[in-house]
Amino acid sequence: MADSRKNPDNITIRCETRDGATTVAPIGDVDLTASPVLRTELKRLHGLRPQRLIIDLSQVPYMDSSGVATLVEAMQMSRKSGTKLVLCGMQGKVRSIFEIARLDTVFTIVSDTDAALVA
Repeated sequence: MADSRKNPDNITIRCETRDGATTVAPIGDVDLTASPVLRTELKRLHGLRPQRLIIDLSQVPYMDSSGVATLVEAMQMSRKSGTKLVLCGMQGKVRSIFEIARLDTVFTIVSDTDAALVA
């Protein structure tokens, strides 16, 4: 089942469930304006108690600290609910932010959604 939500904050968030995993794919920059939209969607999905939540960042060219904070919050929610959280498809600029903050050692990060299904 796929779902796509557009909003006035210049971010689209696609959601899809397959093979027992829910994939969230934001499209656009995840910055101070867009991160609350992503945060709301991630909270909604956590409420559905998925076993695995995949955040596909392949279409996110830029992320600021508010976007990173949103993903850290999602990780905390996942740990509390027993959901496996996996990030995938990071572009170079976004990956470098995670590496500088050493968050690449905290999150499970893989290359693509296929890898995320088994990570």
